[in-house]
Amino acid sequence: MPYNELVKNFSRIRDYMREFFVYGFKSREEVGIKSARSYDNERRRIESWLCEYMSFHQDANGKNMFISVDSRRVPHNPLYQAWKAKSFTKNDITLHFWLMDILSPDKLISLTGIMDMIDRDYLPLFEHADPIDESTIRKKLKEYVDLGLIAAEKQGKQLAYRLPYDAVDYGIWRDAVCFFAETDPLGVIGSYLRDKFDALPEYYTFKHNYLLFAPDSGVMLDLLTAIHNHRCIELELYPNKRRTVLPLKIYISTQSGRQYAACCGIHGKRFFFLRLDSIKTVKPLTITEDYSVDSARFTEFQKHLWGVSTGQNEQTEHIEMTLKIGADEDYIAKRVEREKRCGSVTQINATCWRYAADVYDAQEMLPWVRTFIGRIQSLTCSNRAVEERFHRDLAAMTDLYKGNGGEGNAV
Repeated sequence: MPYNELVKNFSRIRDYMREFFVYGFKSREEVGIKSARSYDNERRRIESWLCEYMSFHQDANGKNMFISVDSRRVPHNPLYQAWKAKSFTKNDITLHFWLMDILSPDKLISLTGIMDMIDRDYLPLFEHADPIDESTIRKKLKEYVDLGLIAAEKQGKQLAYRLPYDAVDYGIWRDAVCFFAETDPLGVIGSYLRDKFDALPEYYTFKHNYLLFAPDSGVMLDLLTAIHNHRCIELELYPNKRRTVLPLKIYISTQSGRQYAACCGIHGKRFFFLRLDSIKTVKPLTITEDYSVDSARFTEFQKHLWGVSTGQNEQTEHIEMTLKIGADEDYIAKRVEREKRCGSVTQINATCWRYAADVYDAQEMLPWVRTFIGRIQSLTCSNRAVEERFHRDLAAMTDLYKGNGGEGNAV
């Protein structure tokens, strides 16, 4: 069978992009249940879209290919190309252009009228054109109505079709669309709209632009749709697990760009988080009548969340940090107030401030706490392991800077 760069099943491409190119930790010899021929075909497809961003690492275990992108130098996310490589049949492409030519915004045409025009005005123009049956045309019209490409209205007992009215001046939205495409979790939508423009702005540059989550856009859309409709879902997870949950909210890390779905278990009613890149498929189930109850419970629950860890049995841990802040350093106190995700900030005296919080997992706070080293007068936590880890890390850093933990003196 000849090689084709178009794909019918995006989930397979997403799988290969993640394992072999985004993470870049597998070689051709480690394809596992995937055949070598399948790997070669998918690799060629991905290279046809992303050839200028491909790189590889050679070691004793083989050749590992991966995507190498400097987000500061790439004005547009190249991974969106994978979404634009969907395969189509001869009838798909033929019907698309015929329907777009037949329909207009100002005139309604029934299915019978469309079929008559195809038989009379289009088929005779093609020497080897095969007739298209009524069922195929009806399915294509329904598909386009669902996508918003065509509008349908009742005329008596049957549906009639037209192109939707489009009064949007895309030109004035160009900058906004291009910004949306690079910053929104569903930026692939903006990428499709961006393709309508002849010239694109090249002045958007992002220091932290998390490009590699573009393949998860389909899962993101399915989750947001389920949240909007208050619908339970069945998730197929990697490697081979299934779980039925009620999705409540999407969390995105500003540090790593990693995306999480906050979910409620159907049976135990416990809250937990799932990474979007661990989800294969999302299957919508029934609409839940208890959504408002579970949503209200989660609103209270998230008041004690620092990140996405729910700790042990959803029990909170109390942490307190006392900081030395000079009288002329109110910007530090404002920073603590601004960056805290929960808890309270209290001024003890002119140069002493206390931050206190009850969180499900105080370990998650340590990276933030460490940014105040040099100002911390005391740190206490009901979970002794948190205190011990902080002081152990501080001792290791002290040894490193004294020269005991590395070669020569650290600067």
